[in-house]
Amino acid sequence: MSQTEGQSTNPTSNGNLNNRNGSNGVVYPSFASHRLRLNPSVDHKSDNYEDLHLDFSPLLFSSLERYLPPAFLNSSRDQKVNYMREILLRYFPEGERSRVQKHREYRQKIISNYQPLHRELYTMHAANFFVPSFLKAISENTEESYRNIMSEPSPGVLTFEMLQPRFCEMLLAEVENFERWVRETKFRIMRPNTMNKFGAVLDDFGLETMLEKLMEDFIRPISRVFFTDVGGSTLDSHHGFVVEYGMDRDVDLGFHVDDSEVTLNVCLGKQFSGGELFFRGVRCEKHVNTETQPEEIFDYSHAAGRAVLHRGRHRHGARATTSGQRINLLLWCRSSVFRELRKYQKDFSSCCAECQREKKERQRQAVAATKLELLKREGKTAT
Repeated sequence: MSQTEGQSTNPTSNGNLNNRNGSNGVVYPSFASHRLRLNPSVDHKSDNYEDLHLDFSPLLFSSLERYLPPAFLNSSRDQKVNYMREILLRYFPEGERSRVQKHREYRQKIISNYQPLHRELYTMHAANFFVPSFLKAISENTEESYRNIMSEPSPGVLTFEMLQPRFCEMLLAEVENFERWVRETKFRIMRPNTMNKFGAVLDDFGLETMLEKLMEDFIRPISRVFFTDVGGSTLDSHHGFVVEYGMDRDVDLGFHVDDSEVTLNVCLGKQFSGGELFFRGVRCEKHVNTETQPEEIFDYSHAAGRAVLHRGRHRHGARATTSGQRINLLLWCRSSVFRELRKYQKDFSSCCAECQREKKERQRQAVAATKLELLKREGKTAT
């Protein structure tokens, strides 16, 4: 969806016309040539789209708006929606849209019938959720303020105190209440991912809005500082869930990468032993199964309320929980802008340690070859 900066953006220019309705019923022309800019308008303040019934997340439209061609930035909100929607529809197949609609209906069925235990969890109450040190760092919003509360025991793995014990207790109780309702009603729920057989998707029973605020107001500011290379400043969607480990639950989790740009992992409790996370370096898709280097090996022991933040492409897994029960909150944060731009920018070597090693090796070989050639020339000159 990149475009040349000077490309025409006149809404009435020639193109393939397909009329579509704006959200106020006005018909706007549609063009197959619609494109986004490669670089965003940093100072532009995007519109809010949360009051509209749209095919895609309102946050997605707010994020994409800064990438609109300059001539479109001051257009009406309906014109901007129409322009961005046309772009999104090109990359979002009908089958996928149908799947999303069915999932939306599935969620609505749960939310209409499930009675929450702790309603205060469903809206963001930062002072009640987070420890003071975390809130102070967020309010100052500087790299220094974040560094003051964080440790980085391995490159790209950030750990810090985040959640208050009371919040952890309430969320654990809410999950237990939801799972009790599932058993009593015999409602079939979707598990968090293809690897975990236990746990629940928090978005599915009403916590989507709260988690959206968590990503937008608390995780995105940190990611903007530490994970810009993977779209940390443009995170606009999430997948929020809990995973459960124990002798009668999932015991461990194999070596994998996440379907995210940035992953937040916070231990909620309970009493347990084992269950350490093991990290093995950041890899692109090409190198995901390549050998781990000694400096990339890092193991992390969970503590309730303490968060781990890392790139989704950082290879990791979980060792066996040998006693008790461990429950973690996971938030996979994604950037639609970053994912789309990846289709047009082939060099993402800065994200992958193996790509960097290969590049350094090529440079070393080139330098060695140049030196050898110079030595040969000097030898010929001497004779």
